[in-house]
Amino acid sequence: MTPLLSGTSAASAARPAPCRNDPTARLSTVPTPEAVLGFPLGVGQERVVTNDEVRAYLGAVDGASNRVVTGVLGTSVLGQPLPYAVVSNERNVRPAALRKIADDVRDLRDPRRTSARTAARTAKDSPAIVWVTANVHGGEKSGADAALKTLYELAAGLSCAVEQRNDNLVTIIVPTQNPDGRDATRRQNEFGFDLNRDWFARTQQETDGKLELLRRYPPQVFIDAHEMGGRQYFFPPNADPIHHEIAGEAVDWINRIGEANKAGFGFNGACDETVTTECYFNYDTYDMFFMGYGDTVPTTGFGAAGMTYEKGSTSAVADRVQQQFNTQWSTLGWAAANKREVLGGYFDIWTDALAQGRAGTLEPNEVVQPTNEVQFPVPDIKIRSYFLLPDRQLADVRQLVERLRRMDVEVYEVQKPTRVPNARVFGGRTATNVTVPKGAYWIPMDQPQKHWIQAIMGEDPYVPFPYFYDVSSWSNPLLMGVSTIYTGDNVRPKAQLVREISGGRAAPAVPWGSYTYPLDSAAAAEFTFTLLGRGVPLVRDLQTSRVAIPATKLSRTVDELAESLGVTLTPGGRPTGTPLARPDVGLFQGTGISTTSGSHGEARYVLGKRWGLDLTPVTTADINDNTEAFTGRTVLLVPDGSSATGGLTTAGQANLRDWIAQGHTYIGLRNEGTRVARAAGLTSTTEKTKPADYLVIGSHLRVDVDTASPVALGRPAEDFEFNNSDPILNPSTTGTNVLSYPAGDTFWANGYTVGVDTLKGTSAVVDEPTGAGRAVLFAFNPLFRAYNENGLHLVANALLYPASAAPDARRTAGIDPARVSAAAAPVQADLGGGWRPITIEVAAADLPRAQAIVGRFSTDAQASAKDGSAYVVIPNPQGLQVDEHPFARDLVRALHDAKVPLRSVVA
Repeated sequence: MTPLLSGTSAASAARPAPCRNDPTARLSTVPTPEAVLGFPLGVGQERVVTNDEVRAYLGAVDGASNRVVTGVLGTSVLGQPLPYAVVSNERNVRPAALRKIADDVRDLRDPRRTSARTAARTAKDSPAIVWVTANVHGGEKSGADAALKTLYELAAGLSCAVEQRNDNLVTIIVPTQNPDGRDATRRQNEFGFDLNRDWFARTQQETDGKLELLRRYPPQVFIDAHEMGGRQYFFPPNADPIHHEIAGEAVDWINRIGEANKAGFGFNGACDETVTTECYFNYDTYDMFFMGYGDTVPTTGFGAAGMTYEKGSTSAVADRVQQQFNTQWSTLGWAAANKREVLGGYFDIWTDALAQGRAGTLEPNEVVQPTNEVQFPVPDIKIRSYFLLPDRQLADVRQLVERLRRMDVEVYEVQKPTRVPNARVFGGRTATNVTVPKGAYWIPMDQPQKHWIQAIMGEDPYVPFPYFYDVSSWSNPLLMGVSTIYTGDNVRPKAQLVREISGGRAAPAVPWGSYTYPLDSAAAAEFTFTLLGRGVPLVRDLQTSRVAIPATKLSRTVDELAESLGVTLTPGGRPTGTPLARPDVGLFQGTGISTTSGSHGEARYVLGKRWGLDLTPVTTADINDNTEAFTGRTVLLVPDGSSATGGLTTAGQANLRDWIAQGHTYIGLRNEGTRVARAAGLTSTTEKTKPADYLVIGSHLRVDVDTASPVALGRPAEDFEFNNSDPILNPSTTGTNVLSYPAGDTFWANGYTVGVDTLKGTSAVVDEPTGAGRAVLFAFNPLFRAYNENGLHLVANALLYPASAAPDARRTAGIDPARVSAAAAPVQADLGGGWRPITIEVAAADLPRAQAIVGRFSTDAQASAKDGSAYVVIPNPQGLQVDEHPFARDLVRALHDAKVPLRSVVA
């Protein structure tokens, strides 16, 4: 902020000059982009702005304008600051005024403490809060440049249009959410995470800092500016599906903002058969379903009109930036003109949520695209409470409690056992007269965050229309594998509001004794690896999975770490059990492995950053040549990738077998991880061919657990795992099938699945002994987005696999004939890479028309028919998601334009 303009008297300063009708009138004291960057933004721009230039321009405007304050919301993985600017009129950005505005808006989110009269006064007197964010995908840069142009216009403009925006809005501008990715022109952050899938889990520090700032300045309108392929522009109305718990007010605002954007877009207007570039389209590709996006989370968690804007990346820089600016400016204009209505409706969202929560009602499924109909309605059930039970995985239960509390959800700890007459048990079961014990966590639905609770806690998301470009399940209790029930009964247990996480030392131990904890959760695994990294001696009971720490080693920092992770330390006797050793992990980055995305990056984050393990890169040549980089490790982790052999020669495969036989552990994930093991003769599992109508779209399934395996130590006899069109493994005949999909009537899946019975009786995790070592193979990716906590725990168990003094009795000299046969089996085509292929379902009669259109985009498509439907599968060997795919969006639009009815789309 800067002093008033030179030459302005105090008297005249108190009486601001009237605004002007000239849209080009600006303060000369606020530096233009040209003055700081050396070039204009938008029209006339020839290159994008660098991170250093983003920060420099924010600082320059902040230093010159009394309408702007700036700050830093956090840092990136590589330590770069994530700056933001707050822009409004001079009165609103003063610290006390800004605090009051934020407090008043936050109060609108809780009608229990805010009366309708107070809310109406706030709607009349307070500005609304609008966020403009960009560049969550590092290579999608134009939105950030446009945000700087928006900043300049708000900071310098003297027109009445600017005055209306600044008087009626507080605008939060975050030019880049991913500075490391921007520097590298890479979609992902430094750990290879797509930050636009990280919102509910907030595993990455860039996401976490942003969400804390959102809690401080909760938005009513939120822009997330992206880029896509081509030369067109998308802004809402959205494509279906839209999550049922998104409030109707927000959808209405989004659609009306779309009309404002149409009016302000300029260029070539709407796309049609003759206008195909520098034009806009709506109702296509970009849904509002998965709760990991930069539109769904602001909308569901904060009640905002959250919107994704997408500009084609092959347009000239000037056109990309100018179009992004035009939509940002139009959105701000609509919000300013309607701020009183929006703030009033904002209060109504939370009022309605409270009423729905008290009644136990869920929002119904709806569609927004005119040609669609709801195919799957929300079932007629009531949900008034969720209970997280404390019988197992308690540290992960507490981490889930903290995740909820950090989104302003009220969670209570049960103080006295409570009877629930009618309960639904996660996994599709029901129970009566369930006793919820003391220590359980109660999440009542009659609170303002009812929509958010259901959106991330729900056993099923109840998709209304089968169109997917992400996953169809993200139920947090299922991801964590924690015991959870929910009920429509009006149960009011004696309970205490949780104000901080529980954990740490429960009581003092005798000096010669120990402190113990169950290693049955991802949080407990993180605690264990951190202690091993600090040199703390640990032993584990291989029957109970309890780990003991010598009492003399419990320092204050260890106790605080246990508390922060929700791990309770119970006093015990002398430490006894099998010593735990810190694994020395080699991370394979040879043939077929991407080191900038997928499970390689997830391993670097989970094992390296969170668990503090040293990860040594191991290449194909290291294994083929038996170098120390390979042979010096105790564990080799092979992530998912595109090669069936990892490039290993016959000698390299023999080296791998010999290294395992010495007592080491191979951990293989998903496609490449399991196939490299099979090619090397380490497993008798083979891949089952997927039927034509097989669709498992990021769903949860029940698995049976062989609890006798050390890999399953601490897991329940029945668990849940996440499946995203993963390879289907026939059971091993030479090892232990640690996790298996039930063959009988206990089989269960949520989300969207077709032909899922194919999985019955197959294996999800296999433990294959070779000599004194073993290969632990995961059909799925247990590190997926670092939010699959029960999978993380299984990986921790594999890393801590107890040493064997002698070869497994099941293994004879040489390679087992069943493994030889498996290695010789044909390799299944890798149609989806690290993600999924594109699958289009149409009526069998429409297959010829669909094939003709698909043939314009791909010559590799495969077609088949079953039960009146035809399925066209288009390979996606690079594992690209639809918003980065070169033609997936255009293909779907072409099918729509040709009036080919689509029964489902999976991309």
